[in-house]
Amino acid sequence: MFYRKTVLPNGITVLTEPMDTVRSVALGIWLAVGSRDESSAEAGMSHFMEHMMFKGTPTRTAAQISEAFDGLGAELNAFTSKEYTCYYCRLVDEHLPTAVEVLSDMVVRSLLDESACQSEREVVIEEIARTEDTPDDHIHELFANTLWPDHPIGLPVLGNRDTVGGFDQGKAVTFREKHYVTGNCVVAAAGSVDHDSLVELVDDNLALVQGPRSERPRAESVTRPQLAVLTKETEQAHICYGGTSLNSRHEDRFIFSIIDTVLGGGMSSRLFQEIREKKGLAYSVYSFHSLYQDTGQFAVYAGTRPANAEQVVRLIQTEIERVRTSGVTAKELVRAKESIKGHLVLALESTRNRMTRLGKNESTGGELLSVDEIVQRIDVVTEEDVRRVSEEVFSSEKVLALIGPFASEDVAHLAG
Repeated sequence: MFYRKTVLPNGITVLTEPMDTVRSVALGIWLAVGSRDESSAEAGMSHFMEHMMFKGTPTRTAAQISEAFDGLGAELNAFTSKEYTCYYCRLVDEHLPTAVEVLSDMVVRSLLDESACQSEREVVIEEIARTEDTPDDHIHELFANTLWPDHPIGLPVLGNRDTVGGFDQGKAVTFREKHYVTGNCVVAAAGSVDHDSLVELVDDNLALVQGPRSERPRAESVTRPQLAVLTKETEQAHICYGGTSLNSRHEDRFIFSIIDTVLGGGMSSRLFQEIREKKGLAYSVYSFHSLYQDTGQFAVYAGTRPANAEQVVRLIQTEIERVRTSGVTAKELVRAKESIKGHLVLALESTRNRMTRLGKNESTGGELLSVDEIVQRIDVVTEEDVRRVSEEVFSSEKVLALIGPFASEDVAHLAG
């Protein structure tokens, strides 16, 4: 086993992956709560709580929290997704006890002071405004909301102005009491770390309220083609086209990663070559897929001048259909496999990436595989596997999301 795992009596899970060639350690406290776990009135609360954990505790001001890590030469940050929240640091191994103590103080004893809530509401609303002013970011939120219109997994992680504007100390305390419990908590570390020592540190410092892992409502897929248009005077039309895909434990997920790589995963991909290199219709064009506990999404993004939008959408649809009906060539299959394996190995030279892999998989019920196991699953993929999975995934109903100077009725014929 390339990692060690201990579940404390209170329900907190501790995972470590040693790296003998480094002197640093990446440490993360993960909570299995994200935007998909929020009610409509709580939209954005997971991300808001991420901000609030840095605003001070009974023993440290916000400035003192920052000074504690700066004084260690450490990196401190946090992030929120649809399925988890993570507070992490990266520092020299000898300072790990201090890091565990300060991070635990933040997560367990943040004051959630009303004045801090008021100021941080404004900060998050500014963050929302920035996203809305960045159409190549906003298009992904529009796409997800259209793909899952009746489930919080389709809502923005940041929330919206109305919900965030109503967050106060009482709502923050209630949310923490419900979700910041031991069963939702995973502590992951990678680098120069001793497992037993970290388990002891976590047991001594991370005094969360005891409670079980939260259950999540299942996300349903769209049942017919959907079109979403945000009419906006932009210099470029921003396009996102795709549908639902495989979940994070699906046995075919490695096959689909190869399909995604061939379709739009790099400069040699079909979409990049066809849309950018041959026709010069876009600067940025790529495909991507996201895996969640019970569902997933695949999509193609492109930015192009509004006059070219219809041509680009048709090219995207054509390339997806070509993969669905004809699969990939032997040469493409080999190239995609080597690309995925190469990026995997390069990424895992980072302590933070290794820690993230541990924490993310454990928080979402994913499968923790060694590098050799992942490589083996990639290597065995055949052209027939690609044809089978392409047919399964690309036959689902599609969503087309557009931001640009369009009226919905002018582009309705592109959906489907």
